[in-house]
Amino acid sequence: MIYSRNAFGGVPESSTVCVEHLDGAPLSFMTVLAAESLAALSTPAALVPTTTRTIEQFQRIRLPGAPWRFAITTNGGNILEDGVPDIDWRAGLEAAVHAIGVTLAEVNAELRSRVDDSFVLKFRVADELFNYLVVDLATLPADFLAEWDAWCRPRGWSASQQGRKIYTMPDAVCKSRAVAEVRRRLVDSGELDPAAPLLAAGDGALDAEMLRSAHAAIRPRHGELEQLAFTHPNLTVTESSGIRAAEEILTWFAAATPQLTGTH
Repeated sequence: MIYSRNAFGGVPESSTVCVEHLDGAPLSFMTVLAAESLAALSTPAALVPTTTRTIEQFQRIRLPGAPWRFAITTNGGNILEDGVPDIDWRAGLEAAVHAIGVTLAEVNAELRSRVDDSFVLKFRVADELFNYLVVDLATLPADFLAEWDAWCRPRGWSASQQGRKIYTMPDAVCKSRAVAEVRRRLVDSGELDPAAPLLAAGDGALDAEMLRSAHAAIRPRHGELEQLAFTHPNLTVTESSGIRAAEEILTWFAAATPQLTGTH
């Protein structure tokens, strides 16, 4: 939904709004139309921002429609309720990671033995749940991702690439599981009709399971899922790419939201 300047695709800067700063400098943007559409959608719908970003990275964003009743960060590793991390959810997730695979420390050690400064710019650990590399695409070995993923799979982890980042993620850390938990809480509290459709949007491989598990989903015509030609019977693909795709995605959400369309 938010994009760096290089995704403007001819959209004038005057038609955009900055929604994230880093060290005082503008970093991420939406079009004005997308920002207005998101703000309008946040009232009638139980909108749950869901991201691979860490809690700290998510809190840098100033999305229209905030504050959020629930938000999901760290690829499903953290559920924020009224901005507060749910420690019980996190504890249960960590127990599941330890039960089905090797530890983060073991993964970090193995990965460090396979990388060097010739193609890795940064090695980061995210909220003590998973790691990611920022790589130089020009010097990244062609077989690195496939070989690393092959090591991870039988050990309860997987590797995927999104742009310049290569994520190494435990199987237990999954956006769709966190989304299902938030939906359960909203239904149990009476804030959400049990018959309400679950709608989802995403553009990376780490979003694929969440898109498959939704009643209906949409992805933009760019990003990792576009490169993978990802499709599913419940999936719509935008006509636009880049920053304009966010407008199309939000229009799709509005059309599928009963309170906005007058359908039931």
